Amino acid sequence: MPFEMPQGTPLVYVSFSAEISPVTAETLISIMTTCATKEVQRVYLMLTTPGGSVMNGLYLYHVLHGMPFELTIHNVGSVNSIGNAVFLAGAKRYAVESATFMFHGVGFNVQKDARFEEKMLRERLGGILSDQAQMGKIIARHTKLTSEEVSGLFREAQTRDTCYAVDKGIIDEVRDVQIPPGIPIITPVFQR
Repeated sequence: MPFEMPQGTPLVYVSFSAEISPVTAETLISIMTTCATKEVQRVYLMLTTPGGSVMNGLYLYHVLHGMPFELTIHNVGSVNSIGNAVFLAGAKRYAVESATFMFHGVGFNVQKDARFEEKMLRERLGGILSDQAQMGKIIARHTKLTSEEVSGLFREAQTRDTCYAVDKGIIDEVRDVQIPPGIPIITPVFQR
């Protein structure tokens, strides 16, 4: 998705409202790397996501966390599942008053008439536990949640509100989105 941006733009807003998939993750990374290349000083990511691919979400978290600009992420609806790890890549994190955060453990889908053998089940379980451990470490690293609390959220599939998010350090504060006039806004559009 080509877009024009002058070198050294001080602030760019990005709106991301999609499932985390290979296509959406690569698109968001492309936008962010353009911002880095153009020496943008601050990026403000407005995020809402139902979650999606754990692999792509972990990729997004690590790349976003390593960007050379100040990254603010604002939950503008709901941040679910692996979206929580992506959200926590922000140096500053906000949420609108009605926003929610949904946590659950990692799983996998099965095809109709799937056949299960011990080797495959052990492999799948190993992958699930590894992904869940990575997500848990990210959540515990950037919040006031303990590892035990994160494990409980994963087991119980909990949705939490902004009061909980402030209390546990998931967000810095509850605030409305306020986009200054004239600021570039990049909004990728995905086929559904």
